[in-house]
Amino acid sequence: MLKVIASSWPLLLGVMLLMVGNGIQGSLLGIRGSIEGFSTLELSVVMSAYFAGFLGGTRLAPTMIRRVGHVRVFAALGSMISAVIVIYPVMPDWMVWTALRVLSGFCFSGVYVTAESWLNNTATNDTRGQALSAYMIVQMIGIISSQILLNVAEPTSFTLFVIPSVLVSLAFMPILLAATPAPTFETIKGLSFRELFRISPLGCMGMLLTGGVFAAMFGMASVWGAKAGLSVREISLFIGAMYVGGLILQYPIGWLSDRSDRRRLILGLSVAAALAMAVATVVDLPFVALLGIAMALGGITNPLYSLLIAYTNDFLQKEDMAAASSGLLFLNGLGAIFGPLATGWLMDKIGPHGFFLFICVLFVALAAYAGWRMTQRAAPLGTGGYAPLAPTASALAVGAVMEQAEDAPSHR
Repeated sequence: MLKVIASSWPLLLGVMLLMVGNGIQGSLLGIRGSIEGFSTLELSVVMSAYFAGFLGGTRLAPTMIRRVGHVRVFAALGSMISAVIVIYPVMPDWMVWTALRVLSGFCFSGVYVTAESWLNNTATNDTRGQALSAYMIVQMIGIISSQILLNVAEPTSFTLFVIPSVLVSLAFMPILLAATPAPTFETIKGLSFRELFRISPLGCMGMLLTGGVFAAMFGMASVWGAKAGLSVREISLFIGAMYVGGLILQYPIGWLSDRSDRRRLILGLSVAAALAMAVATVVDLPFVALLGIAMALGGITNPLYSLLIAYTNDFLQKEDMAAASSGLLFLNGLGAIFGPLATGWLMDKIGPHGFFLFICVLFVALAAYAGWRMTQRAAPLGTGGYAPLAPTASALAVGAVMEQAEDAPSHR
């Protein structure tokens, strides 16, 4: 791992700074939007717009990279992100913010595609798994750090918009100045959704539902906190706890994944998350208990994403893995667009508890579908290894992880 960090530190440092900037922006908009008087539904549209842009970026960024090259795409999208962030406080209108969030999501998606292709190119077959693990860890550290920085100034000030803008600008310096050759970018031929669903119905439905869960969690958590009357410090702690939980439980759940029927683990995790969300929906919990709920929610959702990819991987031939990754991420992106909108609608109808209720419903649906699929066919006899991955990863990183996991058989 140290060798990987030594060779890839400019890229990893840049990605961490990007995640700090993106994390501040995502949380701050929910808080500032509430202060500006935006309704819950308006904020849900603003938050959903990021995932719509992100989904578009995953489809268009590879074409841009092939046409003008990694360096130009990287620099152009980074400059756009930095500019967009400082426009929010200047134009406090939810429709303007919606357009800016689409643009921001598109740019971040393109930046992730570029960074991950660069990382994949610098790693060898022996170090690729370690490189991707390091990439996921620095992403998590960046997001957690962003919640700490959310407390350095008042959300009504311009300062909290300047900080992420500066960090995003600085993020590209170590990457663009690194003496690393730009990688080639190959076209990924996708599988049809019908074929992908035939191969792994649970993988497809699971990615769609977890996309909704992830977007609801990290898109609407700050909106929920503001509506529930939490302070900025409490909101930042709540969101940070979700990422801490995801970082801590990723590897224990991965260990279990390689030693048990993955469908049973998906079912068990979904039931546990649904129960936790049901409690948070019907009971007014003290803040300390809410932090525990947040850690459990993040600790289940992040590994569940990787678990569903590993499960789908068990039914694929190696030559189909890159193609399947594109389809899985598209389904996850569709769910992500829907998540904030549905959460905002529920919160508008029943209040802040709608945040937990929506996530509960999605986990109940996933548990029910996983249980039903267990009655339809036996578990695969030979399975590949589990590899941790963040839900913000591009199809390139997912494809690389799937191929790497295939070469690392499980311990069952």
